[in-house]
Amino acid sequence: MDRRSFLTTSTAAIIGAPLVRPYMTRVRPRPSPAQLRWQQDELAMFLHFGVNTFTDREWGYGTEDPAIFNPTALDARQWTRAAKAAGFRAMVLTAKHHDGFCLWPTATTPHSVLKSPWRGGYGDVVRDLVSACRADGLRVGLYCSPWDRNHPAYGDSTRYNDVFHSQITELLTRYGLVNEVWFDGANGEGPNGKRQIYDWPRTFALVKRLQPDAVIFSDAGPDVRWCGNETGSAGDPNWSTVDPASVPYPGADGPQIISALQHGDPNGSVWRPAEADTSIRPGWFYHPAEDDKVRPAANLVALYHNSVGRNAKLLLNVPPTRAGLLHATDISSLAAMRAALDALFENDLGAEATLESSLGPDGGKVELRLRQPITTSVARLSEEIENGQVVARYTLSGLTDSGWRVLSSGNTIGYAKIDRFPTITVREVLLTIDQAVDKPGPIGISLYHVAP
Repeated sequence: MDRRSFLTTSTAAIIGAPLVRPYMTRVRPRPSPAQLRWQQDELAMFLHFGVNTFTDREWGYGTEDPAIFNPTALDARQWTRAAKAAGFRAMVLTAKHHDGFCLWPTATTPHSVLKSPWRGGYGDVVRDLVSACRADGLRVGLYCSPWDRNHPAYGDSTRYNDVFHSQITELLTRYGLVNEVWFDGANGEGPNGKRQIYDWPRTFALVKRLQPDAVIFSDAGPDVRWCGNETGSAGDPNWSTVDPASVPYPGADGPQIISALQHGDPNGSVWRPAEADTSIRPGWFYHPAEDDKVRPAANLVALYHNSVGRNAKLLLNVPPTRAGLLHATDISSLAAMRAALDALFENDLGAEATLESSLGPDGGKVELRLRQPITTSVARLSEEIENGQVVARYTLSGLTDSGWRVLSSGNTIGYAKIDRFPTITVREVLLTIDQAVDKPGPIGISLYHVAP
């Protein structure tokens, strides 16, 4: 998955978010039903699995013998049960990574599970994953790398594009509903040393024809965009609207492109929310040497705050082992993360408060009158994004015994903005919308507290 050899610009070079233009009467972009469902999932699990799992590499060369792929106890239900228990609502599998090895029996190449001893050459990891997701009520995502270091047609652009589209057609016609189709802009050398020119308009059109309800992820969308880094942290501010010209094609590079991916554009003409991806381990594929380097629960909770809590969705990679199972350490960390998040968000301290709103064309106020003083340290704000995203600057204040105190402030809300602040006891809370790009709709305010 690692894009670092393609996007060489450091995220430290990110420029500031675009300026907000004055209120305009044009219709604001809004999410499609599929984009809305995608964001409401909040958490998706990435599964990097393939020949690299058995060679102990991150990137394969395409020269691997398919016979090395031989998981001894593959159980996709173990993956989905662990994901569901941890609160994940979707899975994305590397059906093909850059090495070109296909985890389904394909007619496009001999470099696949057909040539593996696993299940006598009759195995199909994609079908196992899809069936397990159906059984546990999770959405299905498939990643098919455009870069293929094995296929001899790679670099013969017209010929390979036909091969790639045949692979996509197999994936999107054999397994029923697919909710997310995942691409990156990886574009390296093939066996002949030539570079490939991808036909992205044709690719996106094919996906939309075969799976019209699926969202397509890539750096450039068209439905979901990358957040601009692999740390699992969205930009702040983070707009779901973007200027499509700012990231013209998957894999495009440059500081302006990284900034556009990180922050979006308050004046953008299309709805393209951000997906924040990272791995629970230092690498994307499973490596035995990393069994003691799994992110602890506190780190995973911080990832949630920095992704979902910044109007993005978190795609967390949890790689299966050579046995074809998620490692016990990873599952334990996921379970502890779920317990911590449940403890934090179990009790909305402002649930019974009286809410009063006074909203105008480009701002206003929302006041939460509490029945009794509460002690809080976390606020979750939300817009009804079905109607778009409009808040461009806000201040959250609390009334204490010594007067009003600023709790937090920010430049976007969107689906969710989670603000943390020093523990404080308040009897009223006031959200001031200092600037908006359109008339704000209803704003949700939830208050929580967990002792340090």
